[in-house]
Amino acid sequence: MALSLRWRARCVLGLTLLALALDCAAEGAPRWFKGNLHTHSLWSDGDDYPEMITDRYKRAGYQFLAMSDHNIMPEGQRWFALKPPAVVAGKLEQRGGGAVLDNYVARFGSHWVEQRTTAAGAREVRLKPLAEYRPLFEEPGRFLMIPSMEVTASWKRPMNATTPEQTGPVHMNFTNPRTLVAPIAADNALEIMQRSVAAVLAQREATGQPMFIHLNHPNFVWGVTAEELMQVHHEKFFEVYNGHPGVHNAGDAAHLSTEEIWDVVLTRRLAELKLGVMYGIGVDDSHHYQELMLGKSNSGRGWVMVRARYLTPESIVLAMEAGDFYASSGVTLQDVTRSGPTLALEIQPEPGVTYVTQFIGTRRGYDPTRQLLVPRYGDAAAKKTLPHHRYSKDVGAVLSEVKGPTAAYTLRGDEIYVRARVTSSKAKVNGSVADEFEMAWTQPLVNAVK
Repeated sequence: MALSLRWRARCVLGLTLLALALDCAAEGAPRWFKGNLHTHSLWSDGDDYPEMITDRYKRAGYQFLAMSDHNIMPEGQRWFALKPPAVVAGKLEQRGGGAVLDNYVARFGSHWVEQRTTAAGAREVRLKPLAEYRPLFEEPGRFLMIPSMEVTASWKRPMNATTPEQTGPVHMNFTNPRTLVAPIAADNALEIMQRSVAAVLAQREATGQPMFIHLNHPNFVWGVTAEELMQVHHEKFFEVYNGHPGVHNAGDAAHLSTEEIWDVVLTRRLAELKLGVMYGIGVDDSHHYQELMLGKSNSGRGWVMVRARYLTPESIVLAMEAGDFYASSGVTLQDVTRSGPTLALEIQPEPGVTYVTQFIGTRRGYDPTRQLLVPRYGDAAAKKTLPHHRYSKDVGAVLSEVKGPTAAYTLRGDEIYVRARVTSSKAKVNGSVADEFEMAWTQPLVNAVK
């Protein structure tokens, strides 16, 4: 009996070591990791505690998460004051308190949740810094927290004799920072973006730590135009899909959609400005975790799938800088290849769902004309920002369309770039706006032939 038990123990140990070895070997090969780079908590304007939010993403199958609160890194001592409950839209609410606090205590225990009452009688809850709560969730090769912050600024151009005062927001996400980057004050979006990128590059050079910055939701209050974004040196990323209901992914009659902005930027940046490729990121920009509904900024709407060798901040950053990722609002790709002159993809199909892949790009010799768009009557925000331009149909044209779970496009020679957009027949559950369908966006294949 003793020999049998020892033998079984050795077998179990051997199988465990074999499983660990296989897991390590698998981790050394590139694989897909699902993650969100734009998320908010009570550290800024989110409505839940960071541990609760992290727990939500991990349970939903994400492998990495960046908590990107506004102009702050979650470090040091921070006590959150619970204001008296107030009636909001007919409901009794208390930000960070009430049921939100009760759920926090129920999930992590009163020993973890620190509360106090000040001398003035105010109740406060301590917000845990990232370094303190990340050990609760991180698992090598399975779940990772990446430091982040949203550098939130606004440009403002004073009124003069010919134009009224103009202003607009410029929000940029800083992924894997070592230290805080302060928001820039300027009278135009281009200067804010360029100086923010320069600050990140300086920090990366000084520390040796891989990190990057990307432009968030360019159409939020119409703060950034394609013409400004295309001029930013050393910027490689922007959000082509953001799940916040107020960011105007689809544009309108007087403004380009984020995809149209992408095509304008790619075309002129590659063909005229010689500033390199721009990659498209998907995020949910979540703020609201108590009500899941249209009109709220909920989690799980947009994400990136990154093909990296290791689940580490460095590996994720470097893979994204190489363009080895895609953005999604629901469609999963089994594989994406940008090999030689061919962009190919394979969709992970769902039963009863159909897929259409459109290959989009601009050919050399395109018509460069553009038309100034006039803001709609009554759109006060648009009248304070810079106008958009509509470009010819040559810019961001559909070069090919393929139905089914596999699709490929081979450059014929005159394309500047080609990218793929996959649209499914499956309606998106809890989309950012009504009538959304699940989609995915690959990164562009740039034609190296001049």
